[in-house]
This record gives sequence, structure tokens and C-alpha cells, in this order.
Amino acid sequence: MKLGFASFVSAAVTVSAIAGAAAQCSDFTTYSQTPQGSPSSGPLALPYMRPSPECRTFNSTAVEKVITDMKARLKDPDLARLFENAFPNTLDTTVKYFNETENLAFIITGDITAQWLRDTANQFAHYHTLLSEDKELATLVKAVINNEARYVSEYPYCGAFQPPPESGLAPSHNDWADGVTVNPPVNNQTVFECKYEIDSLCGFLKLSRSYYQSTKDASFMNTNWFTAIDQIFRVIREQSQSTFDEDYNFISYYNWTGGNGALSPAVPNHGNGEPKLYTGLVGTHHRPSDDLSTFAFLTPANAMLSVELTHLADVLDATKQAHNVSTLARQYSSTISEAIWDTTVVNNVFAYETNGFGGRYVMDDANVPSLLSLPYLGFLDKKHPAYVKTRKVLLSRNNPYYAAGKNFSGIGGPHVDAYHPWPMSQISAIYGTNDDGEILNSLYLIANNTAGLGLIHESVSIYDQTYTRPWFAWANSYFAEMLLDLAQRKPHLILKDGKPYVPGQ
Repeated sequence: MKLGFASFVSAAVTVSAIAGAAAQCSDFTTYSQTPQGSPSSGPLALPYMRPSPECRTFNSTAVEKVITDMKARLKDPDLARLFENAFPNTLDTTVKYFNETENLAFIITGDITAQWLRDTANQFAHYHTLLSEDKELATLVKAVINNEARYVSEYPYCGAFQPPPESGLAPSHNDWADGVTVNPPVNNQTVFECKYEIDSLCGFLKLSRSYYQSTKDASFMNTNWFTAIDQIFRVIREQSQSTFDEDYNFISYYNWTGGNGALSPAVPNHGNGEPKLYTGLVGTHHRPSDDLSTFAFLTPANAMLSVELTHLADVLDATKQAHNVSTLARQYSSTISEAIWDTTVVNNVFAYETNGFGGRYVMDDANVPSLLSLPYLGFLDKKHPAYVKTRKVLLSRNNPYYAAGKNFSGIGGPHVDAYHPWPMSQISAIYGTNDDGEILNSLYLIANNTAGLGLIHESVSIYDQTYTRPWFAWANSYFAEMLLDLAQRKPHLILKDGKPYVPGQ
């Protein structure tokens, strides 16, 4: 059990000791807005932004070794500092509660005290190769999966949740949820926000299979977990149907009204979304950004779902469990993949969203899953002609949410505004190319635009260096994951000796 920034509950630590330690630790939202520590030796002179060891929410020897290795091998001291700040950020700052005996962990997304299924999966994605050598880290991830299984089992249409009651942590009050009608209704002592995003369920699947792939430990597959899987298939079945049946009976399994000044406005048609016609794709009300979908069938989210369903089937087959579920997972994966290629691609360009009636919205959003991130998701090869052509469209004026300025450019989304691209989009762009020049251009667009704070922010203005969200753990994790990917597939670009580096090997 670790004691630090978020104060853990442990029988070995007294309440007074926890309170005393917490009193000495700054709130990271405040801490992250001012340069800390000694600057790096590179031209950007980036600050050291990790909390002191006693204020970190979890400590991993395996993670610390990767930091030491990468700092020694990276050519650029500024990139080394960015990695040093970003790679441990999830463990340093977001593990709000962890109890091994209860097999429960609560992970916040950063400056919002709630656990998002999507964010959590991505916040831990860059640690998966370390789970086989760090038992405590693996135990933490297993506890996260179990907590999320309880959430999904009860509320499969929701994406953000409150602390588990065992934690003793008070639920957060979400002003934007006040006055919002959800049907079926939810308990706001458990649910932080109940926007329906299919990628949230994909995140749970990703975290589960990544844990198994690294550890070969199937003990996470308990009753909670199998109930959650059943609920995911229920959502897939319900949300792939047309809005009207053949007799024009209106079909509704879930609706969310929005409103109350929320960033995402009211969902049209009494919270049910725009009408859709069956294609084999699974509909969603909201995007990975938490913003309202224009059309129900979100291509990249369905691509991720198709990939993760295949992984689910592989895990079930490897553990010789639930053969019927494995078979169904492969069937749905195939149906969804075929529907993506049959209904969303025109002239080798993917649409971001479709509706089954011929409506297509050609754009992209920075949040993953995105069209730009299709190779990262494992849906296709970055050399595929349809991806190459779509990528060219997305990184141009033909994408309404692409913007470029003197210092920064990239893809954003309506979550902030049209002139604040997200560094996350440049990370996805790096995953989507083998061109050294393109990689270095994107890499230094990110590195040069941290507002001198050495952390990866949500978005950056194209007009100046103003940014949104000083503390955004997902973005930090995604950056670190990308740098480790380059260390393996493009070591000559970033490492002194030009030899591949793989954590854990």
C-alpha cells in the first residue's frame, strides 16, 4: 500500500498520519501551473514537475527504472524532461484510492475528481509492458478493472463515476448533471456523469485484455467482470438497431437530455439523438471528447470496438472460458468491421460519423479513438491507401477542426473551440506515419508548446501559448507511450545510440 498525494486508506497507516502527510502536499492542479524544480539543460529549460516522493499516490520501481533508462538514452534533454514528467504522471497524481484486499482502486482523470472509463484505460496504457515484472503495479491495475466492472455492471451507458463507497471518499458534485434527465435513471452517488459513449466500454475492454496479455493472470475475470461483459453486449445489441422498426415504432433504450450549461448541449429528440438506420455499426450519443455526436455511427469508436472485441475473444479462448461469448464477440467484430468499410469510406476517405441514411460528416476530433489514430487502435496499417488519403484530408483545411498558427497546429474539436488544437492529435499523427520528418515536426510542435511547464496540456491556442487544463493525465500518458513507441521503432530519431529500447527487456 502506498501513501502520498491522494492519501490511501491502509490498516498500517493511522488516520492522523495520513492527514499529516496530506497537509504537506500541494493540490496538483495548483502545483502544475507554476514551474517547479530545476530546469532541464536543453534550450527549452523545462521544469521538473513531479511531486516529491512522499506526495506521490503510487510508487513503482519498474516505472522508475524506465525513467532512468530513458533519461540516460534520449538525445534531447528537453524530451528527457518531458518524459520524466509525463511517464509517471498517472501514478504520481491520480491514484485516489487503492485497497489490495478489497481489490478496488479509484483513478481520477486529473483536475476532475471522477473516474472515466475511457481516460483510465489510456492513463495506464503505457504501463502494460511492466505489469509482469511489477507485482504491485499489476495488483493496482487489477483493482482498477474490478472497480470498473462494478460500474459497468450497474450502469453500462455511463462513462464517469464517483469513488466506491469502501473508499470513504465523498462523491463529487457535478453541477452539469443537475437537472439532467437520464432514462433509465442513475444514482449520482455512484455516477458522476452519464453521457453514453461507446468508446468508454471499449476502454474497459482494452484495460482488461492488456492486463491479461502482460500477466497471463485470469483472476480478474470474476462474476463482476462477466456481468460487465454481458452488459456491454446488451448495449451493442440495443444501439445497433434502427431508430424506427418496420412499423415506425420508435425504439429507445437510453436517453440523456443534457442542458444546465453543460459543455455538451441537450441531445436532440428528447435525449435519443439523431435518427439512425441499421448498418451493422453501433450508435453512440457522445464522442470520446464527451461532446455531442452529429450522427450516431462514430467510425473510430466502432473501429476500436471491432478491435477490442477480437481481443476479448482471444482472451476468452486462451483461458478456455465462455466459448459462446467468444463466438459472439468475433461475430460482432466482423459485422462492425465490414460495416465500416462498406458504409463510411467514399473515394478512400473515411467519414468521422454516418447515420445509415447516406449522411456523412468528414472531420476528425483530437480525442482517441479518432480517425487519425486508426493505426494506433490496431484497426489498419498506417500504409493503407484509405488511411493515407484520409490522414491528408484530416491534416488540412478540409477538416473543419484542423487549425494552424505560427507556433502550433493540429486537430482540436468543439469541446474547447475551433482555434485550440490538441497536442493529442499530434501524438496520433506520429503513430500514423513512418516519415522521419513528419515525426520530428509533430514531436517538436508538442515539446515547444507546453507553456514552459513541461506537461502535456489539453489544447493550445494557435494565436499564443495559452492552453487549457494544466493537469490532464491521459495526455501525459499518451505522450510517454508515443515516445516509448519511437524508442522501439525509430530509435535513431531520439536515442543516443540509435538502438531500440523496450521497457522490461
